[in-house]
Amino acid sequence: MEAMSPRTEPRCRTLSIHVVTWNVASAAPPPDLSDLLQLNNLNLDLDIYVIGLQELNCGIMSLLSDTAFEDPWSSYFMDVLSPLSFVKVSSVRMQGLLLLIFAKYQHLPFIQVLSTKSTPTGLFGYWGNKGGVNIFLKLYGYYVSIINCHLPPHMANNDQRLEHFDRILEMQNFEAQDTPNILDHDLILWFGDMNFRIEDFGLHFVRESIKNQRYSDLWEKDQLSIAKRHDPLLREFQEGSLLFPPTYKFDKNSNNYDTRSMKGQNTPGAQRGRDVATYHFWNGPSIRFLNEKKRKPAWTDRVLWRLKRQSQTDFQTPELSAPFALFLRSYVSHMVYTISDHKPVTCTFDLELKPLVSAPLITLLPEGPCTMENDLLISYCLAADFLSSPWDWIGLYKVGLRHINDYVSYVWVKDNQVSFSDRLNQVYIDISDIPETEDQFLLFYYSNNLHSVVGISKPFKIQPFSFLEEDPLDEAQPQI
Repeated sequence: MEAMSPRTEPRCRTLSIHVVTWNVASAAPPPDLSDLLQLNNLNLDLDIYVIGLQELNCGIMSLLSDTAFEDPWSSYFMDVLSPLSFVKVSSVRMQGLLLLIFAKYQHLPFIQVLSTKSTPTGLFGYWGNKGGVNIFLKLYGYYVSIINCHLPPHMANNDQRLEHFDRILEMQNFEAQDTPNILDHDLILWFGDMNFRIEDFGLHFVRESIKNQRYSDLWEKDQLSIAKRHDPLLREFQEGSLLFPPTYKFDKNSNNYDTRSMKGQNTPGAQRGRDVATYHFWNGPSIRFLNEKKRKPAWTDRVLWRLKRQSQTDFQTPELSAPFALFLRSYVSHMVYTISDHKPVTCTFDLELKPLVSAPLITLLPEGPCTMENDLLISYCLAADFLSSPWDWIGLYKVGLRHINDYVSYVWVKDNQVSFSDRLNQVYIDISDIPETEDQFLLFYYSNNLHSVVGISKPFKIQPFSFLEEDPLDEAQPQI
């Protein structure tokens, strides 16, 4: 009855968020993404994954297949993350752009997806090979916008990149009257293949700077850094220090920066005519430069963020934290992946907030004992400010579900109703067709008005038919 009891003052909590951006160059997922997802990092207890991919395979057959089924990348991430209690909250795709959000299921009642949006900027705004995709949500009562983008390539197109950046930002308007402008959102996470290049410096100087890990020598000519010095709005977007090698352009299946010459790049003569220099990094794989005409390396893949509620102070100083503050834990590239001409970049944050919503709108409780031979009786109570709908439903899930439609059974809240009052209700679900299993189960309450999960139960087991045995007095006793 927690939702019906007096509410206490919510305490501050910390959410750990891991952001991934990767231009995958139409490749399929590699066998192991543990490093990318930080699955083996024992010092990291993540709550949310935000994954943005660019240049997914968008040939006609792939698009048709991905329309009927999950695309291979989404399926891969769900397969890997669902056993760790992560559920896909939302996704949006526009041709080769894909944005995915996963959260541990305990957070679902406090995440409300308000909208998803695609903004094409290619071919005068009619083609989605370039542009941005956005998921707009409420997280514990705070407005959060998440944008994955792919901006125009090539050194000379910097003005066009900045125009597309502004265009994507301008198009993030929302129909609901009580929804603030995107610049009034509490947090904007913006990342992707932004395609900004390194100006003026010659290839030799860039090479030597990377060889000696003098990345700061290149920052002043990074086009995004230059733009931020001149654009007040862009300056409001923060970024961690670029302490990793430029992430583009690599030969596929290698750690060699671009070795293609303008002509005859695949001829035997071109292959024989390369001079090779290999530089070894103390903290990662070696990077090899081959001396022929090629593109300069650049930090094309970036992660930016903008906070409304945090004053412009040192974002790495926790003692200055406000009720809603973001702290950068890491900003790195992952050299171990070679399927693309880009290296993936990840950014891990701690989001400290004082929840504006501290209790779920619905409290769910399965009434025991739960056995395969009985209907599952569910009691649930509603918060006073919750507006229910006949189209609300309660789903029964196995722990380890992949997404909200991964239920094993469900019931409409107005069907199979046993009893109800203003705030306390009971319904039952027929579970006779569910195979016997040792798995644990969860109940989710889905609100049709809010298009989100607004209540979850604690994990429980449904016992097999032999669970109840007759005692000497012919009274059924649960086997504890």
